[in-house]
Amino acid sequence: MFSFLARLTLRLFGWKVVKVLPEEKKYLVIGAPHTSNWDFPLGLLALGAMNLKLCWVGKHTLFKWPFGYFFKALGGIPVDRTVHTGFIHKIAELYRDSDSLTLTMAPEGTRSKTEYWKSGFYHIAMEANIPIALGFLDYPNKTLGIGKYFTPTGDTEKDMQVIVEFYSPIKGKYPEKQGPIILHKS
Repeated sequence: MFSFLARLTLRLFGWKVVKVLPEEKKYLVIGAPHTSNWDFPLGLLALGAMNLKLCWVGKHTLFKWPFGYFFKALGGIPVDRTVHTGFIHKIAELYRDSDSLTLTMAPEGTRSKTEYWKSGFYHIAMEANIPIALGFLDYPNKTLGIGKYFTPTGDTEKDMQVIVEFYSPIKGKYPEKQGPIILHKS
């Protein structure tokens, strides 16, 4: 029922959904560009329209009262980026222990313009040996969904070129908030 309502809502507002998924039952979806508060509800509608049940990662402050229970029920996993907790290894282990798991992350980590993307998504995909699906919200063309996927090779430069080529033509709600698509050197 939610899938039907999500498709209907998006169609009523003129959005088109794209769905290109890996055959594997375990993959990680990155969502970009992330420039607006509208990205989250539109992303949830897109996931519903594609009939996907995903977990998603969000900053820990989103999970405080009164919305914490609601966000967790929607598949949210809080992460506190101010402390090192071994989050990447925990998520990679979760993938290894699961028959089917899809997690989505916003590699920019914020709606504000950044100088680089956070590299956690890449390290999780490499450690768990899973594909990365490229989720997007292209506001000018009113198109959203998952448009491509690939399995990272370990050659970060080559893999990031695949990501850059995919996202280059895509514009967020506020394109001036989109930073360069490069990973932080850690």
